[in-house]
Amino acid sequence: MYDWATKQVIVAEAKRSWHTESYMSSPLATPSTLVAASKHGINLDEAESGMCFHEHYHQPQFTTTEEQVLLSEASEEITSLEAEYETVTKKILTKEASTKLIEIPAEYDFISEQVIDKPAHQIWKKGNGPIQKLDDATGEIMCLVDVPATYKTVTNRVMKSPAATTKEIEDPAEYKTVHIKELIRKPTVRTTSIPAKYGTVTKEVLLKNGEYVWHEIHDLSDSKQTHTGNKICLIEKPAKYETVRTKVVVIPATHQKIDIPAKYETVSVQKLVKEAREVKTELPAQFKTITHQQLVKEGYMEWRSILCETNMTQGRISKIQTALAGKGYYSGKIDGVVGTGAMSAVNAFQRDNQLPIDKYLNIETIKELNISTN
Repeated sequence: MYDWATKQVIVAEAKRSWHTESYMSSPLATPSTLVAASKHGINLDEAESGMCFHEHYHQPQFTTTEEQVLLSEASEEITSLEAEYETVTKKILTKEASTKLIEIPAEYDFISEQVIDKPAHQIWKKGNGPIQKLDDATGEIMCLVDVPATYKTVTNRVMKSPAATTKEIEDPAEYKTVHIKELIRKPTVRTTSIPAKYGTVTKEVLLKNGEYVWHEIHDLSDSKQTHTGNKICLIEKPAKYETVRTKVVVIPATHQKIDIPAKYETVSVQKLVKEAREVKTELPAQFKTITHQQLVKEGYMEWRSILCETNMTQGRISKIQTALAGKGYYSGKIDGVVGTGAMSAVNAFQRDNQLPIDKYLNIETIKELNISTN
């Protein structure tokens, strides 16, 4: 058996904390501020609730003294007196008198004539168009071109009259007037002693370092001007209790045996009638015909001689058209122009004669038509 009773339970523990003001809602004091207060005279552990402390700064103290200092050390001033010169005019011999033999030189004339510089020859020259390859890719075309002979003018010196006999001539002495400097006085050095210089300077000497001091806010031994603004207050919040209503045991519980009748319920269950078995059904194979490409011959690159733009004259094209028309491959106009009809006839002729087939007039096809390539 139970009954109801009331009791006091604590809902908030008592709390002591340091704040920046003397009320609980003010900001908490920073750890660095508490360390500074403890370092400069406040025993935080012995402080009582409601006490406040603030910080003052005492400026450093200096005194003024006079001191003799060296402004410039004793030294010597060295003055150099330069050498003195005067300019004089003198006549000096630059070349002695002598005799010499001279030879009358031979006289020459110049004759010009033309000679072969480079003989006529053939060169391979780049043409306009792609390289001849079996896969019809683009590349470089080289044409065999006739280069005519070139000439240059050569000028040879031919003696007109031989050198004559020598003769003796006099070569007089040569003089030169020069202006030169002559030394009058040698350079000298003069030394002057300069005494040291001293001066009086005023110096500030530190008597006492600046310091921070903390004390209780009612201590008026320091003026307000020294107050830094840092302040801490110890606030204690008492524990909070609440009255609660609880259920208490009046008579302890005992054991009593009671017969409870059985209960029944009708339920539906599944019963195995036939075991599971595996049935196999044979499905016929399905086939599909697919077409794929198989490599018969590897691709490769080869050079072919072709009729390039340099040698592709209208007359030669007309001869090719005439030859193809005579063999029944070309039925167009004989105009000396390589058009679509002319190239179709060329390809048909190449195909029937097992020649290389491409979109250019190759030399092998032109020779097969009995047409000169030069």
